[in-house]
Amino acid sequence: QVQLVESGGGLVQPGGSLRLSCAASGSGFSINSVGWYRQAPGKQREMVAAITSGGSTDYANSVKGRFTIIRDNAKNTVYLQMNSLEPADTAVYSCNANVRVSSGVDRSYWGQGTKVTASS
Repeated sequence: QVQLVESGGGLVQPGGSLRLSCAASGSGFSINSVGWYRQAPGKQREMVAAITSGGSTDYANSVKGRFTIIRDNAKNTVYLQMNSLEPADTAVYSCNANVRVSSGVDRSYWGQGTKVTASS
């Protein structure tokens, strides 16, 4: 069993920065790709950023140039550095990992989410 735990959310003024963490724990697994998603009240969940096992990244147009996704394989952790935050970035952020477990099967796991609020 693999668990994902997010942290780093909070309240920040517009223009500020936050760094979210998504830490994977368990045994006998390797992480393939990881994505950060967000869902604002009354809106559908959207992909914000993603990173593959090889380090290739993809970003939503709305966050390009402001957000950076980084993975630390030694710590089984993926970070989302968010700069120049805007009120429109306010949402619950969740990470999703595609993981290869010890049986050789690929499975998808979600974290519990962390709330980000950009407001003055």
